Amino acid sequence: MTPRPRPLVIVAAFAILVVTALPALPALPAPLSQGLRDTGTIRGRVEVRRPSTPPERRPNVADLGAHVTQSDVSDRLTSVVYFDSAPRTAASPVPGHAVLDQRDERFVPHVLAVTTGTVVDFPNSDRIYHNVFSLSKTRPFDLGRYAAGRSKAIKFDRPGIVRVFCDIHSHMNAFILVFNHSFFALTDAEGRYRIDNVPPGSYNLVAWNEGVSSGPQPVVVPDGGEAELDFALR
Repeated sequence: MTPRPRPLVIVAAFAILVVTALPALPALPAPLSQGLRDTGTIRGRVEVRRPSTPPERRPNVADLGAHVTQSDVSDRLTSVVYFDSAPRTAASPVPGHAVLDQRDERFVPHVLAVTTGTVVDFPNSDRIYHNVFSLSKTRPFDLGRYAAGRSKAIKFDRPGIVRVFCDIHSHMNAFILVFNHSFFALTDAEGRYRIDNVPPGSYNLVAWNEGVSSGPQPVVVPDGGEAELDFALR
């Protein structure tokens, strides 16, 4: 009498047939990270070679004999370095919230750089009235007179340069630079700037100070590396 095959042997043979009949699996794709490129940095310095004198302040009875403070002069040395155009892969900028204070009959800061859609508050931190306005085509406005402790706000939707004044105090002025990208930076007290998270590639940068700007200057950012570009404004 022929012995019957054991069930275990039958299952093993069937498994071998199934595995042999399956088609070869395709190779797994390379990790996505291999296709990405690391962002880089641009840094440098802006040298302002022309004298920067703040407008003469009309003295009040309370401050007769006062002199221009060092901060009045240093504020006007603040420059803005920015991309002439944003990288193609750049995402739309996220609107922010900023403050341009009125303090000691000055706008603080003297230069403000924001992205489109940003709301700027104009608080009055003085003990006197102010009237903030602008005739700039980018964003004309007139906030009217308001007293100490009050604040008004304006939203900036278009890119461009907005020059701000006080209708009561002619020596008060400031600049708001509005960009439709986030690739810009303000200089520090020593004129240095730094722009991070820059996709590798070739770009044109512009330096601006008190209404004077350089021509577009080329710079190449390596993959995950650092580029350096200095400016001199006369």
